[in-house]
Order: sequence, then C-alpha cells, then structure tokens
Amino acid sequence: MPGRLGFSLPRKQSKVTLFTSDLSAASIFLTVRSVKLFYDYGYCIVILTMLRKFDLPMPCHLASLKMYTSRKKIHKDKDAEPTEFEESVGQALFDLENTNNELKSDLKDLYINSAVQIDVSGGRKAVVIHIPYRLRKGFRKIHVRLVRELEKKFSGKDVILIATRRILRPPKKGSAVQRPRSRTLTAVHEAMLEDIVLPAEIVGKRARYRIDGSKITKVFLDTKERNNTEYKLETFAAVYRKFSGKEVVFDYPATEV
Repeated sequence: MPGRLGFSLPRKQSKVTLFTSDLSAASIFLTVRSVKLFYDYGYCIVILTMLRKFDLPMPCHLASLKMYTSRKKIHKDKDAEPTEFEESVGQALFDLENTNNELKSDLKDLYINSAVQIDVSGGRKAVVIHIPYRLRKGFRKIHVRLVRELEKKFSGKDVILIATRRILRPPKKGSAVQRPRSRTLTAVHEAMLEDIVLPAEIVGKRARYRIDGSKITKVFLDTKERNNTEYKLETFAAVYRKFSGKEVVFDYPATEV
C-alpha cells in the first residue's frame, strides 16, 4: 500500500513533519537552515528531497511537483513540451542546485533549452545540452564542476554543453540588409566547435582534402587540459559531425623535448 504523506509548514516555522503510513517511525523531522528556501521554491523541494532520502513512494497528488522541479530548469522555444529525457536533465540540474553547495548559487539563474543523447563509437552515448546564448558565460564559469557532476548522474556518459545560436540565410542579391558575421554558417560552426572542446582551447587547425574531394579538418587542442579532454576526443568528433555534418579529427600538438 503506497505511503500517505501529510505536512504543514507555517511561514515562520523551520521544521517540516512528514507522516507516512509505511514507516516504523511516526514522523520525520527535517531542519531547514534557510527559510528563504521555501519562499523561492515552495514546499516541493522539501517533500521530494525527503521522499528520495528515505526511499518513499511518490504519492499521485505530488507527481505534479516533480514535473515542476524539472521544468523550472527548461525553457524551450515556443513553449514546446520537453521530452522525457530533457525532464531528466532538468531534474538533475534542479537536484544539483539544491544539494551541491559549490554549485548552488551559480545554478540558481541558469536553465537549458534542450537536451539529446547521441551515439558515439563503441556503443557509448553522449549527452548534449543546449544552453541559452546569453547564459553561456555563467555556464562556462562552472563548466568543469557541472560537467563532472552531471556525468556522475548519467552513469559516466560524456556531457557536452553547446550554446544555442541562430544561422541566418544570406540576404537576397541587391538587398540592403546586412547579415552579421556571427550569424553565418561558418561562424556558428566555429563557435560550436569551441563550445564542444571546453575546457580546452583550440590552438591550431589543419585542413586536408581526400582524393574524392572531401575535406577533413584536424584540430589541435591545448595540452594544458589534456587530462580532462583526451578521453573525450571521439565524443567531440561525433557531436560536431552530428550538428554540423563536417568531419573533424582532434589531436594535441607535439611537445618539444
């Protein structure tokens, strides 16, 4: 029989009591350090945290709270409905915001646009998260720590963050409208490549042409971040090929002895 949950919390009270019918203890008390938590997010944070901590079943009437917590971190174009996987990513971000002291303040105002899984060689999968362009600096500030925590939550899958950018069509011949260079296909693909390889920086490129005329680009990454990126080189290439259609090989410049 599923547990029943009842609670009450006056605005100035700092304790929450959860009553469940399937626990030996009659009640569980949770001390809340900051009452401001309730003003910002409502009761749902406390309820869901306790349900997960004590492995309690999710009551039907609280299912909407879980949806609220995940969708708070997802803003899709035209208010489109997020997919089940996007909700899982949103929930992971929400959990980190409320349980990880290092990321809590930085994640508060951050959200994502979309998330997908793509196949990488060897049967592996990568998680690609598209973030708003105007929030890219906030995400870059915590990139290493955030990616590390998300990879733990998604069973070791490589996590890639890419800023959402728009490509504008070339203006018609004779038109007075000018297209910003940042909106051209080439500029967007170059910026996407820089996002994919973070936290490493691109220090050089070399283009090669095959006999059939196809082009392949060799991208050299800064050796300072080799330990953090070397195991992801195949993932970088697969993600860039998926979203740009271009072949890229990643390597590090030879170090002089």
